[in-house]
Amino acid sequence: MPEPQLVAIDVQPGVTMESQSGLQALRPRIFGALLRPAGEGTGTAAIVMHPTSNFMGHYLMAPLAARGIACMGLNSRYAGNDTMLLMETVLQDLGAGVKWLRAQGYKRVVLVGNSGGAALASFYQSQAEQLTATHFVDGLPTHLSAADLPPVDALMLSAAHPGRSRLLAEWLDPSVIDEADPLATDPAFDLYAGQEPVPFAADHVARFRAAQRARRDRIEAWVWARLRMLRATPGGPSDQTFLVYRTHSDPRFLDLTLDANDRPVGSIWGDARTVNYAANAMGRFNTLRSWLSQWSSGSQADGPAGLARTQVPVLLMTHTADGSTFPSTAALWREAGGARLTEERVVGGNHYLAGQPALVAQSADAMEAWLARVLH
Repeated sequence: MPEPQLVAIDVQPGVTMESQSGLQALRPRIFGALLRPAGEGTGTAAIVMHPTSNFMGHYLMAPLAARGIACMGLNSRYAGNDTMLLMETVLQDLGAGVKWLRAQGYKRVVLVGNSGGAALASFYQSQAEQLTATHFVDGLPTHLSAADLPPVDALMLSAAHPGRSRLLAEWLDPSVIDEADPLATDPAFDLYAGQEPVPFAADHVARFRAAQRARRDRIEAWVWARLRMLRATPGGPSDQTFLVYRTHSDPRFLDLTLDANDRPVGSIWGDARTVNYAANAMGRFNTLRSWLSQWSSGSQADGPAGLARTQVPVLLMTHTADGSTFPSTAALWREAGGARLTEERVVGGNHYLAGQPALVAQSADAMEAWLARVLH
């Protein structure tokens, strides 16, 4: 297999102080790694990208290239730090990657939406087909244009999260009673205190979910109030940072009868309680604007909603032992994709297919076969 080619692509500047690097702020670039097939290949190239994870060494790159499909693991400008991440700006980065591959002569370009990349891929294609995200959630213009977002030919979603706003709504710890104190707790909703027997009673789960939504709504109301105050202050800053503590609390982590699949107890990132209290975790560091774009109920980057607005063929790879996507998650994607969607079950597959090389090969085989059917 040839060595990956380092790809550097210039992109449009983002918001003020988006990067602490002056060079990156003045001439922003994104970086990727492209694996080309030996020989001529199939004329098809795939991009696998996540809003913030480093996918330049993604586990599907080599298997797809070995099957004649060039694959580029592409990073956004927010790789490794989503504090100021604006999902609408990530679309520009992904679009720059699509344009770069088209310029290399690839006749067909597809997106591999893995994990949190699934909602990104769906959001991208929906906007490429019909641009509606002319403004950020906070009301400022995105300056996106159709030229930024060339459409792709197909979407392949694997271990697909439905979007950051949905994840946070289902993972936010409802036992937090003081947003300034990471230890302040209402024991009635402390998932990890052991006060409620497992499996959890249905009425307890319903109250837990309602308390999660209530906390999300309180944070969201504070964000909007703070943003309006800043904008009404002459000479005031346009944004500010803030913390959200304890964002990893879902009854499904402990109760395998809820949304049952083949997953083990716990989190895909280790001990769930430890992740919940960690100094760095999902949605921990934010700005007002990035919260609204990524995590709020008004986020434009909802995965199934985006997918429903697309017209291209869709492959859904469902990992049956995934501890962060569930049967209800797959149902959302199936409903959004309708007759365009083909589902392949990766039986026993954990979220990352970690330690499961045979399932990685199975996934690549399924992708190769499906692309051969749907791309002409």
